[in-house]
Amino acid sequence: MKQSDTIKTLLWLTLFSIAMAYLESAVVVYLRAIMYPEGFNFPLAPMQPGIALTEVFREAATIIMLLGAGYFGGRYLATRFAWFIYCFAIWDIFYYVFLKILVNWPDSPMTWDILFLIPVPWTGPVISPVIVSLAMILLAMIIVFYDRQALTVRINSSEWLLLVTGAVIIFLSFVWDYSAFMLRHYPVGEIVSNPDKNALFNLSLQYVPVHFPWVLFATGMAVILAATGLLFRRHRRLNQAVSGNR
Repeated sequence: MKQSDTIKTLLWLTLFSIAMAYLESAVVVYLRAIMYPEGFNFPLAPMQPGIALTEVFREAATIIMLLGAGYFGGRYLATRFAWFIYCFAIWDIFYYVFLKILVNWPDSPMTWDILFLIPVPWTGPVISPVIVSLAMILLAMIIVFYDRQALTVRINSSEWLLLVTGAVIIFLSFVWDYSAFMLRHYPVGEIVSNPDKNALFNLSLQYVPVHFPWVLFATGMAVILAATGLLFRRHRRLNQAVSGNR
């Protein structure tokens, strides 16, 4: 991709992601004004089933929009993946920036937040998704940089394995505390085979975050960064070889 085209893509997708972040934060401001008039905190306020379902689909729609931005921003799998995670990261970071501007929340980087609802609630200190987002930006920019050097960037099988493994570990760190809370009240077999949805829903409304598994989170981040380092080193060598043959 030409340098001018890369810069245009970067600028427009950055603007798109920041605008999406404002839209997301505005929706949350409205929801919190209605459901948490004295300020957001755990346990979560009861939510009507229709509104809860709307929230789940809103989150799914957000991911689809970000996937679309990545697809049209890139020319092949690696660059499309890069622009997707870049847009996701910018959106996530500026979501918190706008919440801080609009309602002066979070109080600190260690404030707990509900991060996602699919397939179960994800929770963690605000700083944790921001750390993930910074790593995503780093990986995305490495791919975009080498694509601009006229290399067709490939993420090989070992790098994909590390990226997926790291992502799964980070996901587990986000659902760990909530899952531990639910499992203290119901065995996993009962939740899976014969769940009482009303009872589970009512129990989830009693959940208050207690412990974030930083060691598990750090392990996932280390695996992601290892994959990023391997990809960077491999393409740096390729770029040097191509440059030497010119």
